[in-house]
Amino acid sequence: MSFAGWQLRGGDGVARLVLDHPPVNLLTRAVLRGLRGALDELAAWCDLRVLILSAAGKHFSAGADVGEHLPPEHERLIPEFLDTLAALDAFPLPTVAAVAGRCLGGGFELVLAADVIIATRGASFGQPEIQLGVVPPAAAAWLPQRCGRGVAAELIFTGDPIDADAAQRAGLVLQVVADGELDAAALAFAARIARHSGAALRVAKRSLRVGRPGNADAALAESGRLYVDSLMSTEDANEGLRAFVERRTPVWRNR
Repeated sequence: MSFAGWQLRGGDGVARLVLDHPPVNLLTRAVLRGLRGALDELAAWCDLRVLILSAAGKHFSAGADVGEHLPPEHERLIPEFLDTLAALDAFPLPTVAAVAGRCLGGGFELVLAADVIIATRGASFGQPEIQLGVVPPAAAAWLPQRCGRGVAAELIFTGDPIDADAAQRAGLVLQVVADGELDAAALAFAARIARHSGAALRVAKRSLRVGRPGNADAALAESGRLYVDSLMSTEDANEGLRAFVERRTPVWRNR
């Protein structure tokens, strides 16, 4: 079964959603709508136990479509993007993200909404938004809870990526596997979950969300508001995004 930019496969209590939007799996508004539609359908599967999120091609995702960040599109993109991440975060059953290659920007934020991340040794994770004069709203809300303030600050302030081993040391990635073994590792981990009661897994998922430090939902909403209302009113945010689209070096104006 297919949704915009996604392939859905299922069996043995495990569903696989595969991001398939070549060449670099950009998360456009259409792709985000496809994901929300797939999650709505999957939530009603009575025999589902666990969801695996993966991607086709060499790299998981280069992130959101920068062109759709530009005004006035950002007023629609950012709320839709955050609604999509919130839907994945609130999915009623365990979710496992399987990551190979580059996982950047919105792609990294997407996998942060999963319960567990498994990655190949050649994978890398980064939030390069600061290089365009903007910030990653979901990562700003969630990264400090997943890996601590220091690593979160490094990723967001520098825009530099980290490799899979560093991500595992930071607590972002649960398991690092050899290139070529990702699918088998994700399915094996999912099978360990799928052997259990679906009813118990649903309660376990709700309990884990309740037990998170702070108010993650409120943090995500506030981060999105800051992006739309404060960040996008600055000259530098618009300059950085336009410079990326126009393939030139940005000239920063605000200090």
